[in-house]
Amino acid sequence: MKELTKARNITGWLLSCIIGLMLAASAFDKIRGSEHALQMGASFGLSAGAYAVLGIIELVSVALFVYPRTGVLGLLLLSSYFGGAIATHLQHQQNIVFPMAIEALVWIAAAVRFPELTGRLGGKL
Repeated sequence: MKELTKARNITGWLLSCIIGLMLAASAFDKIRGSEHALQMGASFGLSAGAYAVLGIIELVSVALFVYPRTGVLGLLLLSSYFGGAIATHLQHQQNIVFPMAIEALVWIAAAVRFPELTGRLGGKL
C-alpha cells in the first residue's frame, strides 16, 4: 500500500510539474509580448496589455496550483482560466482541443495529487 501511495505522489508531482512548466512558459510568453503571443492576442481582439494581464493571471494560477497548500485553489483558478479560453476560442471559431486537453490534464493531475478532492466529488467523504 505504501508503494502505491509513493507512486501516486510521484505521478501527481510529475504531471503537475509538466503542466506547471508548460503554463509558466505560456504565461511568460504573454507577459514578455513575444510576436507569437501578440499575434494570438490580436486574433482574439486583445491588446498587448490585456494579453500581458492574462499572462500574469495564468502565472499566479499555476503557482497556486503547484504549491501544495493552495493546490485546490489553483485548480479552481486554472479551471476558470481554461473555461474562459475555451469560450474565447469558440467565439472566434478556433479549435478548442488544445485548451480542453490542458484543462483535462490539470484535472487529472489534481485527481492524483488530491485524493480527498476526488473523494468529495465522488460523494465518499
